[in-house]
Amino acid sequence: MLAAVRAALTTYVPVLPFVVFALFPYYHMAVTSLKADAELYNPLKNPLWIQDGATLDHYRVLVRETLFSRWYLNTFAVSAIATVASVIIGLLAAYALARLRFPGVGPFGVAIFVTYLVPPSLLFLPLAIVVNHLGLSDSVWSLVVTYPTFLVPFNTWLLMGYLRTIPRELEECAMIDGASRIQAMRRIILPLALPGVLSAAIFSFTLSWNEFLYALVFMGSGHMKTIPVGTVNDLIRADVFQWGPLMAAAVLGSVPVAVVYTFFVDHYVSGMTAGAVKG
Repeated sequence: MLAAVRAALTTYVPVLPFVVFALFPYYHMAVTSLKADAELYNPLKNPLWIQDGATLDHYRVLVRETLFSRWYLNTFAVSAIATVASVIIGLLAAYALARLRFPGVGPFGVAIFVTYLVPPSLLFLPLAIVVNHLGLSDSVWSLVVTYPTFLVPFNTWLLMGYLRTIPRELEECAMIDGASRIQAMRRIILPLALPGVLSAAIFSFTLSWNEFLYALVFMGSGHMKTIPVGTVNDLIRADVFQWGPLMAAAVLGSVPVAVVYTFFVDHYVSGMTAGAVKG
C-alpha cells in the first residue's frame, strides 16, 4: 500500500503544476461565462469562482442575439473539408518525396517547408485576387481553396518524415508479388502510416478551426463568418468587450477541438504502439 502511494505521488505530483497551468485558462473562461454581469464587473468579487450563482444568460445572448449557430456551421464545414483535402494532397506529395527518386527531390522538399514558413499576411493579398477572380468571395469555398496553401506544406513535411521511417522492403515485397505502386501504397504503406495521417489531420483541423486572417478577408461579412471572426466583430464594439458572451463563445468554440484531441489522440498512440511490435 505504501509503495502504491509513493508511486502515485512520484508520478502525479510533479505533473500537477503543469496540468493546473494548462487547464487554468479554460477554468477561468468557463467561470466567467457563467457569471452574471453584476458579479462579473464588480471589482470586489473574486474572479476565480462564482459567488452569486451561475447563469446561462451569456449563452442565451450568444444563441439568440447573434448568428453563432451559423458561424459554428461555417467553421466546421470549412475545417472538415479543408482538412480532408489537405491531408490527401499532402499524403500524395509526401509519398512522392519520400519514396520516389527524381532530380531535385531534396531541394523540392525544402522548398515546401519554406513555403509553410511564409507569413499569411504576405499571402492573403495575391490570394484575394485569385478568390475574386474565381467568384468565391463570401462563400465557404473561398476558405476551402485558400486554407490548403498553408495546410498542404505542413502535412507534406510532417508525413514525409513519417513515411521515411517505414521500411522500403515492405513496399518492394508487395510490388514483387505483383502489386502496382498504387496498390502497395494503399494496402501496405497507408495502414502503417495511419498514425502520421491522423496526427496531420488533427493539426490541420486545429489550424483551420482557429484561423482568423483569411476568414476575415474572404468570408467576413453578414452571416458568412467563422467563429473567430464573428465573435470579434459582433461582441467587441470599439473598446467595449462583452466578456460574458465572449467567454461563452470561447467555451463552445473549444468543444470540437477538445473532442478531437480527447478521442483521436488515443487512437493515434495505440496506432503507434501497434506498429512498433512485430506479429
